[in-house]
Amino acid sequence: MQSADGGETIFGHTVAELEGDSLRIAIVQARFNVHITDRLTQACLGELAELGVAKKYIEHHSVPGALEIPIVLQTLAQRQDFDALIAIGCVIRGETYHFELVCNESAAGITRIGLDHQTPIVNAVLTTENEDQALARADDKGRDAARVAVEMANLMEELS
Repeated sequence: MQSADGGETIFGHTVAELEGDSLRIAIVQARFNVHITDRLTQACLGELAELGVAKKYIEHHSVPGALEIPIVLQTLAQRQDFDALIAIGCVIRGETYHFELVCNESAAGITRIGLDHQTPIVNAVLTTENEDQALARADDKGRDAARVAVEMANLMEELS
């Protein structure tokens, strides 16, 4: 989307307003559907760099799947070393109820940890009907995750 002055906007802010300098951010990436989660992560890392987040201030952890993301997020949030955390994963609908279970429990855990620790946590766990949908969304969702993390870290700093 374009702002009135022609700059790109995200969630009502111009990208230029998002300030990532000195922010510390951790990413927890699920390896299940790794060809998609790698794309999400690369897009996220690229956007974090564009927003000024130094590579040395980004910590990246890998877990088996979406259900394992919350426990690592919780451990990272307890350390109080990060301005924002990003959960990256991809759950694609299968033929069983397992899809709903994984999506719901992963999202609930991610949300609870953010609230319990008052730490911005971006949920970039794609939940799609098929692989084509996931691939079509991966790059945009990865970039959006970076922007949301920086915006929320900036906002939490302003509010404190």
